[in-house]
Order: sequence, then structure tokens, then C-alpha cells
Amino acid sequence: MKIPVTCCLLLLLCFERTCCVKSRKQASNADTSKDDVSQKRPSRASDNKPNRCSYTFIVPQQKITGALCVSTESTRGNRSEMAALRAQLTRQQEQLDGMRGELEHEGTLANVMRVLRRESVNMNARITQLYAQLLNEILQKKDQASEQRRLESLVINATSQVLQVTSSYRDLEKKFDMLTSLVSNQSQIITQLEKQCKAQQEVTPLPVQQSSESLSVESQYVASNVQRDQSAQEHRSQEPPETFDDSPTETPFISYPVTKSPGPWQDCQHVLESGEKTSGIYLLRPRNTNHLLQAWCDHSRTEGGWTVIQRRQDGSVNFFRTWDQYKQGFGNLDGEYWLGLENLYWLTSQVTYKLRVSMEDWQGRQMYAEYDSFQVEPESDWFRLRLGSYQGNAGDSLSWHNNKAFTTLDRDKDAYSGNCAHYQKGGWWYHMCAHSNLNGVWYRGGHYRSRYQDGVYWAEFHGGSYSLKRVAMMIKPV
Repeated sequence: MKIPVTCCLLLLLCFERTCCVKSRKQASNADTSKDDVSQKRPSRASDNKPNRCSYTFIVPQQKITGALCVSTESTRGNRSEMAALRAQLTRQQEQLDGMRGELEHEGTLANVMRVLRRESVNMNARITQLYAQLLNEILQKKDQASEQRRLESLVINATSQVLQVTSSYRDLEKKFDMLTSLVSNQSQIITQLEKQCKAQQEVTPLPVQQSSESLSVESQYVASNVQRDQSAQEHRSQEPPETFDDSPTETPFISYPVTKSPGPWQDCQHVLESGEKTSGIYLLRPRNTNHLLQAWCDHSRTEGGWTVIQRRQDGSVNFFRTWDQYKQGFGNLDGEYWLGLENLYWLTSQVTYKLRVSMEDWQGRQMYAEYDSFQVEPESDWFRLRLGSYQGNAGDSLSWHNNKAFTTLDRDKDAYSGNCAHYQKGGWWYHMCAHSNLNGVWYRGGHYRSRYQDGVYWAEFHGGSYSLKRVAMMIKPV
């Protein structure tokens, strides 16, 4: 309402000035023609006064709620008042322009603030959405990792059980074949004895009876031990008495290399000293123990007398076994087998033994590594390895495992944060993890591809990614 009132005041001031100029001109004209005018028209003192102007105020239309007062009094303008009013009008106009500028600026700021607030709300919503998505992904990954570990454990257990069943089935088949061969050999023995009796023309029933008893005892033992999986403890109850007839026999009891005496011997060196120079399976009983075992005696290399404790040659036996199986031994004595940690302890606790590791690659190169002392501690010390100095041409890949406990799939005794047996797929005196892994997976052809170095390797001979063709570990008294 201030702006229209100001405009009305300006219009009134302009109109007042115009009226004053006209009244002055009329006054001057009135002096010259006073007489003429007075004669023609009568003057009215109350109608025309030359020094005064009449004003008519035009008020903007407003909603009037009360009484309307109109003043017809005339005011005479003053130049100083006009100047003051102009100055005031100018200031008000400037203030009005300033207020308009501030209003426009504040409106712009308000719009910017509204835009920023909307963007902030959108950003907060997006951040909340991303945070929820991230939490969901983290939870899913944790669940997936847990499920993966559970499945891996199930697969490993199932694989181990399948391998055990397969190995047991193979062992049963070979035991059946051995029993069949044993029956055939017994028939041959009976026929030969009958021929000997007829040739000698002497009737000696008592020695024949003793020989039959000895044959029966020996056949029972051979039937329960030849090519046996030595991890099966139930066969121990079928072992023969501890006393044996040392009288020589000229007839074979099994289809493998012939032994002229049933033993038992302390080790294969004792077998050699007893006159047996044929490599084959012999019955052993270490000193200071009643523990009986069978082992392959190798008399064909380096003066003979070697007790073979491990052999790999065709991959027919799975060596990814449990602690109890490595403790008792497993495999086939005429093929791939592991003699058993407990048997190694009883053998190496008699005297000081040396170890020889014979190796052959897929190109026919034969190498060896010898250690001047070899001993296995008892199970209370986790069958810890004690090893002497090295000599040979294959390189030393076993001294790094010296003084280390034995580790299997179910007994983790290595220095690595994980289980080395799980990665190397075998049982060994692992450290962190292995420079040699002779009980690993037998790969055909030498170089193999695997996620881990799990082959039958000797690091100093072709490295860890080369699986050897043949390996044999054997011991002999110093």
C-alpha cells in the first residue's frame, strides 16, 4: 500500500504547482480588466480568490470499513518540502530496489538450499541401500565359505572311506589268491613228501608228523600274513606261536622267492648272515620284543641285507592314509607297501641302522641317497625322525625333515599353519611342508599338473613337480 500512496502524493504535488501558475496569470489579467469584468458580471467574493488553489484528492479504491472523510482544504506547497519529499522518495526507491535485490538473492539461495536438501536425502538413501547390500554380500560370502569347508570335509571323508574300501577289497582278493596258491603248494608238498618217503624206503612216522605240524603252523601264518594289509589289527590274533622249528626245509611254502628256513630273524642282515641270499619275503622278529612282522629283504644290491621299509613302483596302492594305517603298515609286500611306523621303531631300536633311498626317473636314470644313521622314535614322540649325515648322488632332500614328527591326514604334527598331509596327499615327516614326499601321489610320466606339489618327488632330483617312477627306502645295520 505504500507505493500507490506515494504515487498519489506526487500527482497531487504536480497538480498543485500547475494550479498556482494559472492562478497567478489570472490575477494579473484581473487587474487590467477589472472594470470591464465588473460591469458585465457580478463578482462573487466567495467563489474566486486569486491567491488560493483548490485541490481534489484522488484516493485509490480501498475496502472501507469505517466512515470516509474528505478534506477540501488547500495547502500551499513549499520548495523545501518538495525537495524533502523528493529526497525521501528517492531513498524509498533505493531501499525498495535494495529490498528487491535482497529478495531475489534470498530466493535464489532458498532454491539452492532446497536442491541441496533433495540431493542430500537422495545420497543418504543411496548410501543406506549400498550399506545394506554390502552387509548382505558379506553374510552370503561367510555362509558360502562355511558351506564350502563343510563340503570339502565331506568329500575328503568320503574319498578316504572309498579308498579304504577299495584297498580292503583288493587286499581280500590278493589274500584269496594267496590262499589258493597256498593250497596248491601244500598239495605239491604232500606229493613231494610221498615221493621222498618212497625213495628212502624208510618209515619214520614221528618226523613226518612233526614236519606236518610245522607245515601246518607255517601255512597258517603265511595265509594270514603274506600280502596282508598290515593296518588290520585283527590278524594279530592269528599269529603263530613264538617258537619255530629252525630245521631247514627244501620245499617252498609260497609262490614267491624261496626261503630255506622259516625264521624268524632280527632283520634282513640276519637273514643274509644265515645263508639266505635270495631276495624275497621273510619273517622277522626284532630283538627284545615278541612282535612279529614280514618284510621284503633285498639281497641284490650293495652287498645285500637291506630291509625294505617302503616301495613305490606302479601306483597300485593308495598312500593317502590315516595315522593308524601308517602305524601298522599297509600294501603288498611284493609290490607297493609301507612297513609301518611301529615296526620301524622296533627295528631301529635294536642297533644303529643306515638308510638308503633308491630312485629311478622315467628316463631310466637311477640315483640314490644314503644316511649313516636312521632311527624312528616311539609313538609317544609321534614317531619322530632321527637322521645322520648324507652321501650319494641324488642330493639331500631328507635332512630338512630331520627331528620332525610324523604327520597324517588325521594327525597334524607339522610346523605349518595348515595340515601338510592334506596338501601333499600322503604321510611323512613334514616340516613346512616338504623337500621330499615319497608317500605322495604316484603320477605317470614324470612332470605332473596339480594344485599342490603332491607327487612322489625328491626335490634335489628333478624338483617337486616331477613324480618319480620307482622309489625304495631300505635300512641295514651299520
